[in-house]
Amino acid sequence: MSEQIKFIVEKLNSEPFKKNYNLITFDSLEPMQLLQILNDVLAEIDPKQVVDIREEMPDQTAKRMLSLLGILKYKPPGNATDMSIFRQGLVIGSKPIIHPVLYWLLQRTSELKKRAYLAHFLIKVEVPAEFLQDDTVADTNKQYEELMEGFKTLHKECEQLKTSGFSTAEIRKDITAMEEEKDQLIKRVERLKKRVETVQNHQQMLKIARQLRVENEREEFLAQQKQEQKNQLFHAVQRLQRVQNQLKNMRHAAADAKPESLLKRLEEEIKFNTYMVSEKFPKELETKKKEVDLLQKVVAEPAMGHSDIIELETKINDVNTQINHLIEKKMMRNEPIEGKLSLYRQQASIISRKKEAKAEELQEAKEKLSNLERELSEKANQTRQFDGTEVLKGDEFKRYVSKLRSKSTVFKKKHQVIAEFRAEFGLLQRTEELLKQHHETIQNQLQTMEEKKGVSGYSYTQEELERVSALKSEVDEIKGRTLDDMSDMVKKLNSMVTDKKSALAPIIKDLRQLRQKCQEVRRLKEECIQEESQYHYINCVIKNLEVQLQQANDEMRAYISSDPQERKKAIREQYSKNITEQENLGKTLREKQKAVRESHGPNMKQAKMWRDFEQLMECKKRCFLKQQTQNSIGQIIQEGGEDRLVL
Repeated sequence: MSEQIKFIVEKLNSEPFKKNYNLITFDSLEPMQLLQILNDVLAEIDPKQVVDIREEMPDQTAKRMLSLLGILKYKPPGNATDMSIFRQGLVIGSKPIIHPVLYWLLQRTSELKKRAYLAHFLIKVEVPAEFLQDDTVADTNKQYEELMEGFKTLHKECEQLKTSGFSTAEIRKDITAMEEEKDQLIKRVERLKKRVETVQNHQQMLKIARQLRVENEREEFLAQQKQEQKNQLFHAVQRLQRVQNQLKNMRHAAADAKPESLLKRLEEEIKFNTYMVSEKFPKELETKKKEVDLLQKVVAEPAMGHSDIIELETKINDVNTQINHLIEKKMMRNEPIEGKLSLYRQQASIISRKKEAKAEELQEAKEKLSNLERELSEKANQTRQFDGTEVLKGDEFKRYVSKLRSKSTVFKKKHQVIAEFRAEFGLLQRTEELLKQHHETIQNQLQTMEEKKGVSGYSYTQEELERVSALKSEVDEIKGRTLDDMSDMVKKLNSMVTDKKSALAPIIKDLRQLRQKCQEVRRLKEECIQEESQYHYINCVIKNLEVQLQQANDEMRAYISSDPQERKKAIREQYSKNITEQENLGKTLREKQKAVRESHGPNMKQAKMWRDFEQLMECKKRCFLKQQTQNSIGQIIQEGGEDRLVL
């Protein structure tokens, strides 16, 4: 398990994930983080899986991941019960479930990418039969199947071209060479036609030449057929020899075999078959039925949320604790007879498991042997059909393998050199991209700094100045002639500025003194304002404290005084009075509650009796009203000894 986690961490730290994990940080990940890592790996295989787990419902996440894992042909370990456990573990982000999935995905990422890409085009959409009765739907479905088959053939051709070693440059060169050769042949044919047109009976001669070419082609075809028939005859003779050798070996084995050994072998086969039919297959059938029932129950149930899973886990833990308590009780009894029986049962179960394992191994070995024999025959037929030769054996095969190894070493060296060149090219390309990005970032930083400093466009201006500096030298000659005039004017202006400064110097000196005085006056005003605010604040605090002190003295005076009326005015007395009143009220309420509890049963019984009495009186009332209506509808009148009903 540690090797598995090491492999996962190593792959996640490399391209394209770059997670920067170690064994401790990876093992301490939360379930949601582990699920997000699994989703990132699946997104690397299939870009349509790029989803944030936090923004998706758990059942949708499990359904999406299970569908993709089914497409990628991932087989979870165990049977149907383990499948339900696998689904639940995938929903809650269980480490024992997700770690094997990550290990399996990271082992074969490139292969799974190809499979996920092909799955988008090769997973057939099943159309119900009742919809196929429509001609339009049927034609569309047929066209869809034809396009799928066309995609298969094109993909195979593309893969063959990728592995064939031809480059596009070589193919383009061949095409251009063939086009040039075609032009030359057309020109040659035209020249020959012009030369033949001058010859008499050229049409008849062309016809004879055409017939000669057809006969030559037919002769080549017949020679090829003859060679193929010779090869077929040679293969048939070899096949006959092999069959004769097999027949000879079988006769020899039948001659050397004894009836006892044959009977023993047949008995073993009969025992094995009876065991498979009577014990193993019924058990497997029963387990399959249970799995089907369980799967039907799982399908019938609604989708489970996180709270349902937690509830099931708590129930499972409770049942497990009960089972452990029962086992402990059974072990505390320590019944010797039951202990012996359990020992025998354990031995019998071990023997039955060993028997089942050996039967499965034997069945697998038989299937493997039959598959290998079938593959061997298919490979032999393919090699014979490919080049007409038999499969190499012995020393010839060793020489062929050594030749292949030498070629493979040369190929690996060439491939390594190409890989180094590609890596160097990629490194240089990446360096160029990084330098460009670095240059762009520096330019952006420079612009932002210029904006912050308030000199935006400085770098651009610098470049423009450098560009203009080249033009400056040309303009300097023109400016040189006017510099003398400008220097005289500057001297005059400087003399005027010095005169003005000398005139303003005493005024500026007085102004500095006035500024200092003004600043001092401002500082004194601010201090005065602060002191006044502090004075008013302290006065307010003193007044509040005096009021509080007066209240405290009044309270103390009222509490100490002997006059009851004065003491009633004290706040403490009022609060103590309120407390006693509330305690008395609570006491009376508790007594009422007790009385209500005691009389609740009889009162409810009396209320039920009263409701029953009301129902009884209502029933009597309805019966009385019904009797009155019957009496008003008909009356029995006795006249002349006869009874009549008068309506």
